[in-house]
Amino acid sequence: MARKITPVQKPLLQVKGKTAFVTGGSSGIGLGIARVLSDAGMKVVFTYRSEKHRDAALASFPKGNPGVHAVQLDVADREGMVRAADEAERVFGPTHLLVNNAGVGLPALLSTVSWQDWDWALDVNINGVFNGVRTFLPRMLAHGEGAHIMATSSTAGIVAGSLGVYATTKFAVVGMMESLRTEMSGRNIGVSVYCPGLVRTEIFDAERNRPASHGAVAQKPAGPPPLLPGAKPVDLMGVAMDPMEAGRQVLAGIRRNDLYILSHPEWADVARERFRLMMASFSEKPAPAGRREATQAIIPDIYAADLAKRKKPAAKTSKARKRAPKKSAPQRRARR
Repeated sequence: MARKITPVQKPLLQVKGKTAFVTGGSSGIGLGIARVLSDAGMKVVFTYRSEKHRDAALASFPKGNPGVHAVQLDVADREGMVRAADEAERVFGPTHLLVNNAGVGLPALLSTVSWQDWDWALDVNINGVFNGVRTFLPRMLAHGEGAHIMATSSTAGIVAGSLGVYATTKFAVVGMMESLRTEMSGRNIGVSVYCPGLVRTEIFDAERNRPASHGAVAQKPAGPPPLLPGAKPVDLMGVAMDPMEAGRQVLAGIRRNDLYILSHPEWADVARERFRLMMASFSEKPAPAGRREATQAIIPDIYAADLAKRKKPAAKTSKARKRAPKKSAPQRRARR
């Protein structure tokens, strides 16, 4: 019997006049997303860590824009997240879009990472995302106006590189959003995960936001990750995507309620290799019928549903083409 696929809802197909909450929105990808959402007519609350970044971010919006509000927040602070959500509601009313974007790009290796770096990466990149979900989701379900939750992961959440600590957290974010997508099926709450490649940000200067509870702040930024042996020197930020372009692709994905928002096609080949390897690694021994049936009963349909949504309808045959007389065999041969 064919599995029933749940149609994908698009609760934020129309965003004008609705409210968005963007963590880490004072620079980089977060600011790009916040500005694009504002340009689309949304009221935007964004969070910041330093007043310097807050002021620069506010100056990038049109002057006198009453639809933008900044809140200071460490996303690892659960009580602070609740206070920020309360403030967003007082200023703009119910929140319809949560963009869990804040993160730290620690260039730490699993083989040498300190306990402090490990805890900091998990507190911000995983707990920070969950704190947003846990705080805003009940409010979204309560107001019942349709909403969407998006989290920024990374291509490091699809293809693990040498930065094992960062990849661990970003893989976790992908899994969290996939699971939440399953839970929210049919509840008018969209869920997406954004996995960008290089975007022009300050990701290599995460140290500026290190709290005292997670070790001393380094005197200088850690810098970009090392290139592979034999690779030509390259200015990573010099070739990176503009944050506004990233924001435009994110908004388009949110409107469509895409599970995955993947803006960097240069990662497609290595992702394809990973998934091909994964498929080739399954046992070729057939599964027992009972185990197969039990597994089918617990497999979510989120992947099949999103694939079905992406399939383009067959092109309709034009009336002129339908009425065109069939060519004779000599005519067909002549055209060759």
